[in-house]
Amino acid sequence: MKIDKKRLMIAGIIFLAGLLLRFGFSGHNFIAYGLFLVSVLIVVFGVVSKTLKRLIALLLAMGVVYFAIIEIPIIDEASGDGDFDADYLIVLGAAVHGDTPSLSLVERLRAAKDYLDAHPNTVAIVSGGQGSGENMSEAQAMYDWLCKNGIDSERIIKEDKAVSTYENLKFSREIINGLTDKSDPTIAVVSSEYHLCRAKLIAKSLDMEIHTVPAHTTYFTVKLNYFIREAFGVTYQLTFA
Repeated sequence: MKIDKKRLMIAGIIFLAGLLLRFGFSGHNFIAYGLFLVSVLIVVFGVVSKTLKRLIALLLAMGVVYFAIIEIPIIDEASGDGDFDADYLIVLGAAVHGDTPSLSLVERLRAAKDYLDAHPNTVAIVSGGQGSGENMSEAQAMYDWLCKNGIDSERIIKEDKAVSTYENLKFSREIINGLTDKSDPTIAVVSSEYHLCRAKLIAKSLDMEIHTVPAHTTYFTVKLNYFIREAFGVTYQLTFA
């Protein structure tokens, strides 16, 4: 079956837009994948039979409904748990470019600083190991940033081994257990707003009760991209954890 040239041109433009986002702009991967899917579907719908079109449309509708359902708790948790006093504040790491914290990490650090300024008795645990392209651990980069921005170094503990959110929480809890005699210390976690739902699910798998403090993502398209990504992350967590 011959493909309509106009359809093919539209699909090509959308595909190229996806390539531009995927390789030209950091933090837009999942929006790019969505554009790739749309471009493929435009072509496929131009060549398949009506029966197959209906089947594909049904599967797409089911996927959209599932996506909407799974996004509800992700969006609901994005506002955090309000104001409260915590004994410990775990700050989840994000990428460091050489020696420079990424924008995502700076956003988390700003939220952590605001919380620590408002709650002077809270001790911070900055958690994150050293990854590819990083000249120091994420924990060290966070420690340096907070100290330079007015937080007393004695209030900051570095956890510099974790390479995942699971390890961030697990290793930080082990540090907390060694610091306090309290059977149930109050623990808060700072992360990007889109990540808080999954952080709570991971904490639950570790039998940890946490409160959450949202770090707000600066750019809307980056925020949108990561809210899309979290649907897959939360699905994985619910399925395999």
